[in-house]
Amino acid sequence: MKSPLLSLPGAVPAEGVDEGVAAHYGELFREQRALADGTGFVDLSHRGVVTVTGADRLSWLHLLITQHVSELPVGQATEALILSANGHIEHALYLVDDGDTVWLHVEPGTQEALIAYLESMKFFYRVEVADRTGEFAVVHAPAGSIAPVPDGVVVRETAHGRDLFLPRADLESYAQEHGPAAGLLAYEALRVESHRPRLGFETDHRTIPHELGWLGTAVHLQKGCYRGQETVARVQNLGKPPRRLVFLHLDGSEVHLPVAGTPLHLASEGPEGRKLGFVTTAVRHHELGPIALGLIKRNVPLDAELVAGDIAAAQEVVVEP
Repeated sequence: MKSPLLSLPGAVPAEGVDEGVAAHYGELFREQRALADGTGFVDLSHRGVVTVTGADRLSWLHLLITQHVSELPVGQATEALILSANGHIEHALYLVDDGDTVWLHVEPGTQEALIAYLESMKFFYRVEVADRTGEFAVVHAPAGSIAPVPDGVVVRETAHGRDLFLPRADLESYAQEHGPAAGLLAYEALRVESHRPRLGFETDHRTIPHELGWLGTAVHLQKGCYRGQETVARVQNLGKPPRRLVFLHLDGSEVHLPVAGTPLHLASEGPEGRKLGFVTTAVRHHELGPIALGLIKRNVPLDAELVAGDIAAAQEVVVEP
């Protein structure tokens, strides 16, 4: 869905999966600094919005997702995953319960597949699942923001800021009252800085939660059975994941960033050496310069100097080997 905020001065549309919102509004680093200072907001209205209502909503979701939500307190934000039978990540959910409804947002374009799966698992539970993307837009206010929340708007409050489920018709008036707007590139730079994985960016068809550090935020290791739980338990108790998420400081003298999928090699072997992994997201940060997240083989030494394509990349541990 195309956001009306693309009509704001300086707006440059994002591309790919993030099409429909602004990549930036003409001043990337100013927008990053504003978010880091707790001012402004980010238009995430391209994300999917799904609601689950009914008396059994929490106990039912508890059976399907990786997080413990059967007794989720009203207003407490959490995140969860839906896994395949083999434990591979299929969906990432960012949710909150308002006492009557579970509100969740997901990656753009994934809500239809998510709803199809949830509908197939309803059985006799008293739940209703709805796609609310056409009615509600996600808006992100950064950590430290003192902007008031409009009356009646559901909020996910996290350490990284708050996600508002704003009526889509109120987007333009919200922007007028709570600007300046920051683009998605600024939001992504802060996401990479804080080592937060994103579905479809840090994941591929075989990613398991352990590789990305999602065990600490989106997986409850003591809860009961859910699809893929056997893999989670086996890797946690008996083994190690084959790959690990890594934070990369890139050579700032290069004028270009490595694109997603750029191979990672040992610096001593150069671009023709063994492929040890790949870049998942690369950004320019207002303080750190060019940085990235990547997935590498678990056994790569922690002090190994890497290259992303032909760009020097110093690694920082996110997931322990």
